[in-house]
Amino acid sequence: MSGVLLAALLALVLVPRARAAWLGKLDPRQLLGSWYILAVASGEKDFVVEKATKNIEGVVVTLTPENTLKMLSSRHRLERCHLHAVELVKQDSRWVFGNPSLGVLEYRVLGTNFRDYAIVLTQLELQDEAFSTVELYSRTELASQEAMGLFTKWSRSLGFRSQQQAKLQKDLTCAHKVFQLAAAGWPDTHAGLVAWDI
Repeated sequence: MSGVLLAALLALVLVPRARAAWLGKLDPRQLLGSWYILAVASGEKDFVVEKATKNIEGVVVTLTPENTLKMLSSRHRLERCHLHAVELVKQDSRWVFGNPSLGVLEYRVLGTNFRDYAIVLTQLELQDEAFSTVELYSRTELASQEAMGLFTKWSRSLGFRSQQQAKLQKDLTCAHKVFQLAAAGWPDTHAGLVAWDI
């Protein structure tokens, strides 16, 4: 009985204003491939002002034999597509990845149906600003009602106000650029690139 209680306590991780449950059985290979980012909740200082101009983003996830996640993602910034490549190293405690030297303190999946969608929490520290984001990953360009409901539930439970949440606009240009780059051989052909605009 005490072992079960201890396991339950260890399965919770403290994040700002809420506790995020852990998917201890998640296999990183289930996150591989191309995803659309359809909705975002963010504590970034300029997010509330800029959210109305943000389009659907994309991310492509690969995994090395050493369990390092390689991620190529698009971020829509000031009407440009900002591409970002990062490697995230598996942390000690179950399914958590990060790369503090690049400002990614923690990357984890909060919820998924292991097929169509995933709710992802990232804790960042960039240019002296620390903040968290919750993103809705979807295999398709339209989110299911189940996925949107779970995204909203997690965002609220983690303390994000409604003005800190956004469904991204249905412009797929930036997401498709990421998918095309991945299809052309990333990461091998672009291993030295960390971030660039196109």
